[in-house]
Formats: sequence, structure tokens, C-alpha cells
Amino acid sequence: MIESSQKTSLLKKIIAVVLSFGPGIFAIGYTIGTGSVTSMIVAGSKYNMQLLWVLLLSCIFSGILMFVYGNYALITSETALFGFKKRLKYGKALAILIIIGITFGQWNSLMGILGISSNIIFEILAINFEGLRQLQYETVLITTIVIIVAFYLIMLVGKYTFFEKILVIFVTLMGLSFVLSLCLVQPLPLDVVKGLIPSIPNVPDGKMLVAAFVGTTMAAATFLSRPLFVKGKGWTINNLKDQKKDSITAAILIFVISGTIMAVAAGALFYQGKEVTHVLDMANTLEPVAGKWAVTIFFFGALSAGLSSIFPCLLIAPLLVADYQSGELDTNSKQFRIITAIACLVALIGPAFGANPIEIQILSQVFNVFILPLVVLGIILLVNNKKVMKGYKTSVFINICLFAALFFSCLVSYTGVVGILTKYF
Repeated sequence: MIESSQKTSLLKKIIAVVLSFGPGIFAIGYTIGTGSVTSMIVAGSKYNMQLLWVLLLSCIFSGILMFVYGNYALITSETALFGFKKRLKYGKALAILIIIGITFGQWNSLMGILGISSNIIFEILAINFEGLRQLQYETVLITTIVIIVAFYLIMLVGKYTFFEKILVIFVTLMGLSFVLSLCLVQPLPLDVVKGLIPSIPNVPDGKMLVAAFVGTTMAAATFLSRPLFVKGKGWTINNLKDQKKDSITAAILIFVISGTIMAVAAGALFYQGKEVTHVLDMANTLEPVAGKWAVTIFFFGALSAGLSSIFPCLLIAPLLVADYQSGELDTNSKQFRIITAIACLVALIGPAFGANPIEIQILSQVFNVFILPLVVLGIILLVNNKKVMKGYKTSVFINICLFAALFFSCLVSYTGVVGILTKYF
């Protein structure tokens, strides 16, 4: 009886820890979706652990940018785009450009996420109901509509804390699924160490993949949305330590989960000489190596990754517009409902035309990179303005990291341009 109560209390403690995650859970939702799962699988199957260093750098810079954007919100009580518009020369034009760029990238991602998630559900159904193979297009489209309508209805009644708890569930399931998959197939430890040494694959689309990697782990939407989510949590200037801890936790979890996906793909596929360009291809390639259970667990993780990204992708446009206008997000406003409805309709375009979402996903991740330098530059200018920061001084270390992130983002933007030109022209 005592042992049973101890197990119950341990389970309660684990649930309490999971539910204690703050705004950082939205960062994981924005960062790890089917786009990042696709990028990690492609990288792991084609190049082993060679791009692990890119992931590590991206996660370090992501953690720092989340921390800086969160601190800015708590110290000034302002949100990012509102601050750009109010405090910077040409800030209004900069803010509008960022809204357009991020909305385009995130809605593109949403299209791909829905397509892949619906296809994963179809594959699971088709295993049990073979006759559905004849109705793939219809089944996928109906599934897509059901998913997006369900999420839209939840958006209409939900508040920040409600969205946060749903995301926590999806992210936890995703993390556990991928870690379990890693227990079944692993890369060589030496390859993991080699992956931390900077190198770019010497192939035509190597540069583009590096850009997609950074686009999916250093998502501009993650940083810009941070102030609104921090305010939504009810945090004030007294929560600076909580905000710092939350940023570090989010960055570590993004690295661990993303690195695990890459490692599973490397362990299961690279050593077999098999390449994967589609999340669904994992079924045929993973099953002979690790069995049906591994496939089911991995698919469950990929589906959780997709579903955990739908909320943040639907939220981003109304969030940025509200940020620009007043720095406040009202989920009950008419504007919020109209913009999210438009996002839902845009998301249905890809599945309705039966398009392969993988190209859309990779390209949208690359597109996200082009906005990133502007987002980094904007916050550098704001946090180094003593008047704006009310006497709080940004440390030399943080400034060095911010300028390193700016240089890194510019370098990757250039790499992305070269990659696109090489591949498509």
C-alpha cells in the first residue's frame, strides 16, 4: 500500500513538473513541428550526425534571444513589434515587413504540417483498413478539415493557460516517443562527437539544408511572440529569474528532442545506406531495422510534433498584428477570429490540391531565415537603449552573444539564398 502511494506521489510530481513549464512551451511548439522533424530526418539519413553543430549553435542563440526578448517585455512592459514601431527610426516599416515575412512563413508551415499530420493519420488507418488505400485523397482531405475545424473551435473558447496546457501534453508525448525510438536505434557515439565539429555537406542542397535547420530552430516567430506569452503568463519584473530559467529549459529541450530525431534517422537509416525525404518513408525503412513498434512510436511522435505546432501557427498572425497595434492580445476579439479563420482556409490549400507538403515545409523554413537578421538587429537596438530599459544594463556577454547571433543569422541567410539559387535556377 505504501509502495502504491509512493508511485502515485511520484507520478503527481512528474505531472506537476511538466505542467509547470511556462511560455517556453510555445517556443517548443513553434520550433519542433513536422518541418523540423522532416529536416532532422533528412539530415540524419543523408549526412549522419554531421549537422549536429548547427543545431547546437541555433539552440544556444535561441535560448539567448528568448531570454533577451522576455527580459525586454518584463522590464519595459512593452511587446516587441510595438517597441520597434514606437522606439526605432523606420521601426514602423521594419515591423510591417516582419509581420508579412513571418506570417507567410508560418502559414506555409501550417499548410505542410496539416498535410503531413493528415497523411500520418491516414497511414495509421490504412494499416487497419486496407480498403482506404483507394480513397487516399478523400480521406486525407476530410482528416485535414476535421483537424483544422477542431483547432479553430478550441481557439475560439481558449485562453493562454488553456493553450499552454494542451501544448504541454503534445510536447511531452512527442519527447517521450522520440526518446523511446532512440532506445531502439542509435548512431555511433564517435559520430555524435564528430557532429559537433563545424562542417557543411559537400552536396548541391547542403547549404539549403543548413539554412532550413536554422530556420526551424531559430524561428523568428518564437522570439517575437515571447513578450506576449510572458505577459499572458502574468509575469512581471519580479519574475526575471523565472523567465531566465524558462528560456534555458526551452532551449535545452529543443536541442535534446531535435537531436534525438536526427540520431534515430542516422541510427536506423544512414548506416543502411537509405535516404529519406518524407516523414512517411520512415515506415518502410524503420520497420525492418527496429520492428513495427518502433514505427508506431515514431509516427506518434511525428504526429504530436505536427499537432503541437498548429496552435502556435494559427496564433502567430493575430498575435503579431495585436503586438503592432497595442501590445495586447485579445483572443475574444472579432479581429482575432477573422485572422485565424483566414489562416485555417490558407492551410487547406495544399491538402485540397493534393500537393506534396515536404517542399513547402523546407522552403518555408528557409524563408523564415530571411526575417531573422531583422528580428535580432531590432532587439539589439532596443536593449542597448538605457532610456528604454529604465536603467537596466545589458551585459557585455549578452551583447557579444547577440552580435554573434546577428552574424550567424546573416551568414545563414546568405547560405539560404545560395542554396535556393543552386537548387532551382
